This record gives sequence, structure tokens and C-alpha cells, in this order.
Amino acid sequence: MIPTRKEIAPGTTVLIIQKHYQRSGTLTEGVVATILTKSPIHPHGIKVRLETGEVGRVQKVVSMLA
Repeated sequence: MIPTRKEIAPGTTVLIIQKHYQRSGTLTEGVVATILTKSPIHPHGIKVRLETGEVGRVQKVVSMLA
């Protein structure tokens, strides 16, 4: 199940898929810096920018800071 926008916030650790890894399915783990998708849901995942600068669509939420 792809997470919705309300499940993601800056500081959340997530697994994203970057555009150039879509064919291989390679996931990148990181901490969300900015949420780029404005809509509450997206069929391919909410697009985010990680603190490292990488951009991709969230496939799974790993953990959320309190």
C-alpha cells in the first residue's frame, strides 16, 4: 500500500524510488525534507525531496519522529 500525504511529514524516514531506478525497483532510504506533491494521494507515491537532495516517490514509511 502506497502511503498517503497525511502519513508523511518532514522528518519522516521513508523508502523512495527515484525516476532513474524505476525499472530496477531500487529503493533509497532517507529522511523527508520537503513534500513536493500537493494532492492527498498519488497512484505512484507522494513525491518528496530527502535531506540529501534526492527526489523520488514514497513507497514505504519506515519511521516517524514524534
